Amino acid sequence: MIHATIRMKIPAQKVREGVEILRSVAERTRVQPGCIDCRIYHDAQEENVIMIDELWRSQEDLDQHLRSSDYHEVLLVVEMAEENPEIKFAETSQSTGVETIEKARTPIGSGSQ
Repeated sequence: MIHATIRMKIPAQKVREGVEILRSVAERTRVQPGCIDCRIYHDAQEENVIMIDELWRSQEDLDQHLRSSDYHEVLLVVEMAEENPEIKFAETSQSTGVETIEKARTPIGSGSQ
């Protein structure tokens, strides 16, 4: 899996426009082959910061998305940023859920036998 994120600080007068564009892109992206999830976040601590968060089944699926007209719209929002955005692509071979928290919070020697 490939986890792709872009976090960007947008001028206050452009945040609404940026969120609307990204929301529209996310809706179309979610149904693309290979897309596991696509979400848009508005930072609660920094009101001018928005993020697009995507999860892809493979590098090939992500590459096809990066070449799409939808991704061109994402790049137009990136160009609105006041400063260099944080862009990250991370390859993940596995993921876990609540069991990781439970394991970490279980005192040593008190596990079920």
